[in-house]
Amino acid sequence: MLPLKSKILLFPYWLALKARHFLYDKGIKKSFSFPVPVICIGNITVGGTGKTPHTEMIIRMLQGKYRIAVLSRGYRRKSKGFRIAAPGDTYAEIGDEPLQIKHKFPHITVAVCEDRCKGIENLLALPEPAAGENGPFRPELIILDDAFQHRRVKPSHSIVLINWHRPIFNDNLLPIGRLRDLPEQIRRADTVIVTKSPVFGEHDGFVDQELAAQQVAPIEKEWREKLQLHSSQKLLFSSIFYGEPLPVSPDGDLRYLHSSSAIFFTGIASDKEFRNHILGKHKVLDSIKFPDHCSFSKREIKEINSWAAQYPTSAVFTTEKDSKRLISNPHLSEDLKKRLFFIPIEVQVIPHCSNLLEL
Repeated sequence: MLPLKSKILLFPYWLALKARHFLYDKGIKKSFSFPVPVICIGNITVGGTGKTPHTEMIIRMLQGKYRIAVLSRGYRRKSKGFRIAAPGDTYAEIGDEPLQIKHKFPHITVAVCEDRCKGIENLLALPEPAAGENGPFRPELIILDDAFQHRRVKPSHSIVLINWHRPIFNDNLLPIGRLRDLPEQIRRADTVIVTKSPVFGEHDGFVDQELAAQQVAPIEKEWREKLQLHSSQKLLFSSIFYGEPLPVSPDGDLRYLHSSSAIFFTGIASDKEFRNHILGKHKVLDSIKFPDHCSFSKREIKEINSWAAQYPTSAVFTTEKDSKRLISNPHLSEDLKKRLFFIPIEVQVIPHCSNLLEL
């Protein structure tokens, strides 16, 4: 139970959110639909739920069925307005998350725009495919990355992510907690995914889907009750899986992966799973945690260079998202370029749901 002083502190923000949602719910503020399916992936909290790997999961599910475009705000980019990711763009032009998606899926259109409606309109104004022409072309389906609060867009399907380790029913609004929206708004979602869950159904290093479904069933019932979901809302659980380390720089020396020790640094909202993965694989001598979406300025890279130099034979690890802000950084030392690796990340949904999106 929050003390009275905290309730008074939260009241103005709570009231502003209530008023905003009331205006949209009553049609006083307008929401707009579009002539192609629009999938919104978002959350109720400020970061730490794994939106980017889940966006990538949806792309993998649908890329053979639709001509896809991903639209993001491009958080902390230095450019303004609508922009389509082009070869050679850096995180400064489009943001680290869109850059990560573009690197993994170079054949799809990735765009950024602060105004999601305007961004969708620009995407739909692209030409239809024609023989002998190169894209980008008009998409048949648009995925909105982090747009659940952007109520001017009425999506075809909304997916909301919740962190297993910090569920919204045990959290509070900013600035006391990490909720940026009212917990009750989760009932607007078509699908809720509890992310960073334990790996259910693991047997001999593999995931047994049938066993996983059995283990999840009682937990699903408990979460449904606590979240007060409607019976029509899907509730799924997802777990993180890490791939083999890859060099951040073309100068990376894979021999360092056989080093007996490691150090790592991160600049993401929640690095608990990454930290546990590294600790489980390597003898870790030291680590540094920077703020979420850290820009890795000249001063910060100088700090990392000096810190890494204290452990000259250790492999240096960072997250996949952080690597996108480092790959074009001119201040990385030659020594660090040889030893710096990122860990690719993917998610798997339990229970397996091939018809996750009914469009």
